[in-house]
Amino acid sequence: MKAALAARNIDRVAGVLLDLGVSSPQLDTAGRGFSFMRDGPLDMRMDTTRGETAAEWIARAEEQELREVIWRHGEERFAKQVAGAIVAARQLAPIETTRQLAEIVGRAVRTREPGQHPATRTFQALRIHVNRELEELEVTLPQAVEVLEPGGRLAVISFHSLEDRIVKNFLREQSTADKLPRGVPVRAKDIPPAPVRLVGKAIKPSEAEVRANPRARSAVLRVAEKH
Repeated sequence: MKAALAARNIDRVAGVLLDLGVSSPQLDTAGRGFSFMRDGPLDMRMDTTRGETAAEWIARAEEQELREVIWRHGEERFAKQVAGAIVAARQLAPIETTRQLAEIVGRAVRTREPGQHPATRTFQALRIHVNRELEELEVTLPQAVEVLEPGGRLAVISFHSLEDRIVKNFLREQSTADKLPRGVPVRAKDIPPAPVRLVGKAIKPSEAEVRANPRARSAVLRVAEKH
């Protein structure tokens, strides 16, 4: 972010908006491999010019690693069964398409929330892992605050609990002034202010917005302003 701004001779900005996660055009393009609803190559990379595809990672990952990623990034309670099913299936044939994977996961996941496909959490987990999305977010948030001018605002839209937890904790930490040990002879007004202040509470979509755009149902918007 800082390098991109410097290349344009920009030092500070009035606002930063982070719209996290996968985009609708990526989901709707079968060739990108993000969606279990459309059969295509099991790719899942945001940047298709570099990095390992989901199919390549699935082909080499140990069962324990598969289980940990699916549990940690997908919060899938049947992670053990899904990992075992993937390992068993790849011994028979390479898992190269989204439909293959969705069918394997569908057989391993015994129950699912009403209206949710059995493969939803596993596909989310693989996408997050392949693109290192949570690590990218942790690196980006401090840069976003740094490039803001005083009074500038950071707005972050997250779409699942793992992202929102990182954003919430970061903004809480950044909006809290340094706490000195008891008894230190420093006046409150001399303590440096926190880098940002929170603006309002987290905002979630209205029922009308969700009806118009079902993909917005899990969105959470958090905003902070730089001191």
